[in-house]
Amino acid sequence: MPMELAPLKRKLALTKTRIASLDVHQGWLDGRSVVAIVTGMGTALAAEHLVRLLDAMDIDRVVVVGITGAVDDETAIGTLILPERVVDGASGAQYRPDRLGQGAPRGTMWTSDGLITDPAVIAELRSDGVVSLDMETAAIAGVCEHRGIPWSVFRCISDRATDGSVDEELFGLSRPDGTPDAKAVVAHVARHPGRIPGLFRMARQAKLATELAAASAIEAVADGPQGRR
Repeated sequence: MPMELAPLKRKLALTKTRIASLDVHQGWLDGRSVVAIVTGMGTALAAEHLVRLLDAMDIDRVVVVGITGAVDDETAIGTLILPERVVDGASGAQYRPDRLGQGAPRGTMWTSDGLITDPAVIAELRSDGVVSLDMETAAIAGVCEHRGIPWSVFRCISDRATDGSVDEELFGLSRPDGTPDAKAVVAHVARHPGRIPGLFRMARQAKLATELAAASAIEAVADGPQGRR
């Protein structure tokens, strides 16, 4: 989402340009060329936009940076998730990220196009070692492995699937590209004025998570192997 890109743009002084009909943000990190894109929400958009990027440019490594949801009530907001494996919830395909930086990988990240809030489903996932939920990483992993490109993941917890803070109505307040749907937000607040404090809290949590994810990814890339992009 654009909010996930924002701290990368600021920290790396990335500049926006257009390459082969794709909006990208480019810059440098310790002599390495960096290009960042927003994929949009969900597996289809994630795969589509990554394929377009890889068709347009030579990329040495793909790094997924952003937010993810916890599957328990204990994991602190802002916790960095470095999964040992990523699972596509639709197909069951499993992928293992390429280790980058000093953090120790742990647990499974589960990718799904739908919002998962059913307590029984979440409990089953947790028993299988799932620590967080997202909507794009497995699709990105699949494209990278098909192309033989190493990939890594740096996502931080922004919310919890078990605390009732996110439901289908809130989920629908964002457009597929990750930007807020202003009319939907206004209508939601009009129907549920009591949710306003919670919306502000979620925004603060998401901002914290995006900042920490970006900082962790930048540190890991700076410490990692040399490459062109």
